[in-house]
Amino acid sequence: MKVAIVGASGAVGQEFLRVLAERNFPVDDLVLFGSSRSAGRKYTFRGKEYEVKLLQHNDDFKGVDVAFTSAGAGISKEFAADITKFGAVMIDNSSAFRMENDVPLVVPECNAADALTRPRGIIANPNCTTIMMVVVLQPLEQISHIKRIHIASYQAASGAGAEAMKELEQQYREVLDGKPATVKKFPYQLAFNVIPQIDVFTDNGYTKEEMKMFNETRKIMHSDVQVLCHVCACLFAPFPL
Repeated sequence: MKVAIVGASGAVGQEFLRVLAERNFPVDDLVLFGSSRSAGRKYTFRGKEYEVKLLQHNDDFKGVDVAFTSAGAGISKEFAADITKFGAVMIDNSSAFRMENDVPLVVPECNAADALTRPRGIIANPNCTTIMMVVVLQPLEQISHIKRIHIASYQAASGAGAEAMKELEQQYREVLDGKPATVKKFPYQLAFNVIPQIDVFTDNGYTKEEMKMFNETRKIMHSDVQVLCHVCACLFAPFPL
């Protein structure tokens, strides 16, 4: 199987490589793609070195069977046609296609069969918090219909990518050294803190992140369940202090 990873240098792209190796995924050939900033970088997968290619509008995806994409919604939308036009299945980790009617939104433990119907050759991956919740709730739904869900989520800095984790680490060190914390990626200092907002507010008073959980849960579970959620950004140390 020929596998492509779009956004290979990012935090999720690196996790793709780790999980593919860990699960002994049947990869015969691997192609890595990235932006002009990451093109040329080299990564080792199963003892072989691969160089990141610049993502372009061309025929580079010819022969690719599966493409894992995690380079942001804008990139996914822009390059979806290039990725899928030769038959590759695009498994997208961004928010680009999650609520599109002709794109299945899949959590394998809940609705794996939905992935078999993909008119555009795309399978969308839900928000990370939604995934964890529906895996727990789907077995309960099969016993008795769930009418309402109340959930509070405290999401890690890692959800904002590699740069966010770097900033969090820097803030920890600065605070512990008695220095002012550098704040760039987040609106406020995240180290030793919780920010009760992720993404912008919508007209109904909920943030886009909270509305994702409402809409995605209903789509995945094929349900009319009402979801009331509160989502906060919180610290998470991916390194020893």
